Amino acid sequence: MPKYETKDIRNVALVGHNSSGKTTLVEAMLHRAKATARLGSVEDGTAVTDFEPEEKERKNSIDLAVASASVQGREINLLDAPGYSDFAGEAVCALNAAETALLCVNAADGIRVNTGKMWDLAARLGVARIIAVNKMDLDNVKYAELVAAIRESFGRHCVPVLLPQGSGDAFKGVVNLVANPDGAPEDLKDLANEAREKLMECDDALLEKYLNGEAVSADELAKALPKALAQGKVVPILCCSAKKDAGVAELMDFLARYAPSPLDAPPRKGADPEKNAEVSRAPGGALSGQVFKSIADPFVQRLAYIRVYSGTLAADQPIFNQRIGKGSRIGGLSKPFGKELRACAAAVAGDIVCVTKVDELNTCDTVCDPQHLVKFPPFEFPTSMVSLAVEPKTKQDLARMSDSMHKMADSDPTFRFSRDPGTGELVITGRSKLHVDIILARLKRKFEVQVTTKAPKLALKETVVASAEGHHKHKKQSGGHGQYGEVYLRLKPTARGEGFKFTDSITQGRIPQQFVPPIEKGIRKTIEKGVVAGYPVVDVEVEVYDGSYHEVDSGPASFELAGSKAFKDAFAKAKPVLLEPIVNIEITVPSRFMGDITGDLNSRRGRIQGMDSQGNLQVVRAQIPMMEIMDYETQLRSVTGGEGSYSIDPSHYDVLPHKIAESVIAKAQKPVEEEE
Repeated sequence: MPKYETKDIRNVALVGHNSSGKTTLVEAMLHRAKATARLGSVEDGTAVTDFEPEEKERKNSIDLAVASASVQGREINLLDAPGYSDFAGEAVCALNAAETALLCVNAADGIRVNTGKMWDLAARLGVARIIAVNKMDLDNVKYAELVAAIRESFGRHCVPVLLPQGSGDAFKGVVNLVANPDGAPEDLKDLANEAREKLMECDDALLEKYLNGEAVSADELAKALPKALAQGKVVPILCCSAKKDAGVAELMDFLARYAPSPLDAPPRKGADPEKNAEVSRAPGGALSGQVFKSIADPFVQRLAYIRVYSGTLAADQPIFNQRIGKGSRIGGLSKPFGKELRACAAAVAGDIVCVTKVDELNTCDTVCDPQHLVKFPPFEFPTSMVSLAVEPKTKQDLARMSDSMHKMADSDPTFRFSRDPGTGELVITGRSKLHVDIILARLKRKFEVQVTTKAPKLALKETVVASAEGHHKHKKQSGGHGQYGEVYLRLKPTARGEGFKFTDSITQGRIPQQFVPPIEKGIRKTIEKGVVAGYPVVDVEVEVYDGSYHEVDSGPASFELAGSKAFKDAFAKAKPVLLEPIVNIEITVPSRFMGDITGDLNSRRGRIQGMDSQGNLQVVRAQIPMMEIMDYETQLRSVTGGEGSYSIDPSHYDVLPHKIAESVIAKAQKPVEEEE
């Protein structure tokens, strides 16, 4: 068993906007705790939690990474999540495995878009929040003004606990108001007095004592803070400079003393799959845990990071995978330290460990004791919106591609791939162009799979807006057994979304019954291939009402062909149109970009449905043709300098404007003419 107990564990997820110094802060904390012999850095590629080649090359975090340090007898598991919204799925995984979100803020930049998103996500997940203002050594930092902005955006329960001594190059350290309430710098005395009073509100008994004029000791406050943090009653604001190693020791001390342990958090809720009832798992009891991250690697096979919620997990203990309904023996148990895996004999409730060589373990899977079944809910990931059509470069790539993509998708739930039924293309989808680029780079590096990419075809559809009749007589006689089939039919549009309806109204045996299915078959084949531009036909009703046949020459093939051409004849007369997919889009941007965003939406045929304010951010909701936002991720990043984000979900299909449809049809018919 490990040397520490559940009460000694602190699981802390570092989240926030990019460039807030999360990885540098982790590096400083590990070095300060003597968990590392030398101080690594992001710039020279030696940071413990930025170890993937793509991270070293780009000098930015891409993956969630975990490392731990021992501070004052506490085992602090640090989960370093990327700050770019492109990789927001990694932050989702981190926050689902932690009791505390350390929300990092760049002292010079202040609150940015992803700061707010991580704040909201932590709140939804019920995770305790602590704000760490990093990079206090930068020029023009005004701490009191930044604290005021934080409180205006996030609430008055945000309380400065560490106050800076100096700023910019003169920043030399911090004062802890909990341990040293009278040590605040002169220029921050008013802020300190208000903060001290707000801290008293974390506990009713302390507040009553304080209001009665009685002294409240640091020890009394220390006992009340973890529970108040876990309940969200108070959000401490800390400050430091990771680069100068100033305030880092005090920040770590605060986490060790006051951040909630797994015992302070509410029990993890799940479901009993046999009884179909809600259950919860507190640290005591039978084994339960959840995979919050998995890595597919051809060299180490599957690596699964597990947060243990209850019971203990031993290195030689089989684990039961609730999703697949069977147990597996793990290849090894270890504590992750960046890329390094440090073997351990067992893990207690609340801890974070890695297991190897269990191929069936995917992100979000529940592991448990087979005698005490539980299934924890899967994580809710942000929508991925940027797609590319891919084709393997060689036959060898084709052979490896499907299995490799499955492994990548199992590791990263924000990446998905599928065969588009409308276009037949294999389409991969990620959070952004950068995310997709990283996926493709890893397919090549890890699995030796290379693909060519192009913009995916838009899944348009064809339909009609009027009724018409169609007719075709197929007659081919050149001696011997010939071909003959004649079909009359009516075509009319149906309500959007009703698909295809076929009605047989033939009377008096004008067409024998055995030839009706071939007629329908011919029509359905034409519907799949399209008539005017090669897209599937939807929302039409066909009624076959007359025709003729030949006793000798008629056969299924003749009527299949006659049905197809009669349908095309009617379709051309029934005012055919193309339908385009319309999506709901929700765009979040700083208020100063609103004019640019609404103007751009209007130019893209968007229809604004509403607007909301979220602090200094604006949320615009609109409906817009999918055709108009194929490049929107790049455009939004350009307009807002990376501060904007958006999400989409399918809405409906609508008629494509005539001018655009003419261009699409011309392009579709050109290859046919060239072949002829």
